Amino acid sequence: MLTKYENILVPVDGSKEAKLAFNKAVEVAKNNGSAIHMVHVIDTRAFQNISSFDSSMIDEATDNVKKTLDEYLKQANDAGVTNIDYSIEYGAPKVVIAKEMPKRYHTDVIVMGATGLSAFERLVMGSVTDYVSKYAPCDVLIVRTDASNQASQN
Repeated sequence: MLTKYENILVPVDGSKEAKLAFNKAVEVAKNNGSAIHMVHVIDTRAFQNISSFDSSMIDEATDNVKKTLDEYLKQANDAGVTNIDYSIEYGAPKVVIAKEMPKRYHTDVIVMGATGLSAFERLVMGSVTDYVSKYAPCDVLIVRTDASNQASQN
């Protein structure tokens, strides 16, 4: 028997992989009548080492992320998914996605891209996807294909 997912969490970071995950989550939501909560986590650790840091940098990043999330929201609505919202969070993406968000939104599946970082960032910071798959309290669907289950073209 297949589980019917009711609350889908989709982390988006602007990467091609996150877009594939978002598209897959929209299809799952349409087929199951699920709610989607999108989240983008602004990694505040990235700003800690900038000597000329000022809060306008975070404000600008937040504004850019909001535009992207609004576009995704419109796309989901156009596809017939209306039970969708988003939040912009601040902190360590691994922890926010794996531990904080599933509790807050009663998530039963996290749908995320296989990777959104460069090889160097994965080496230094570790893969967010890897961490989430190990520590999330719910199912994690790691997306490598498009909504038609076709391998993505690189």
